[in-house]
Amino acid sequence: MAGGTATPGVRTQLVGGTLSVSPKSEVLLDVTDADILVFRCAKAETRVPYAKINTLEYGQNVSRRYAAAVLISPVLLLSKTRKHFLTIGYADTEDRQQAMVLRVDKGDIRPILAALEARTGKRVVNLDDEARKGTR
Repeated sequence: MAGGTATPGVRTQLVGGTLSVSPKSEVLLDVTDADILVFRCAKAETRVPYAKINTLEYGQNVSRRYAAAVLISPVLLLSKTRKHFLTIGYADTEDRQQAMVLRVDKGDIRPILAALEARTGKRVVNLDDEARKGTR
């Protein structure tokens, strides 16, 4: 758009979680702020202080631990195509555990993982061998 500034963030797709956003919504994941992770979608914005993030998982498949909790379609779990999933677990303002599962494009996953590790001080857990290969 001429004369405007682009909204910061990487385009991802929400595939499940506890956010009150429709699954399969496009979400901008913004890691540019030094203290707060920002999720933006068409109608909502969620801000999570990096200090409240307690789980970072990356894999070609969604962690089975979260799959039941986030009601992901069984078709998605059986898919043969390589998709990159990032699970972010965090405590909300009332200290209730929350989670979101995002599908991230191949070209965006490494910078996002590096930024999240640097900002949170937590290591990303690679859920499968393919994920370990992809982050080396």
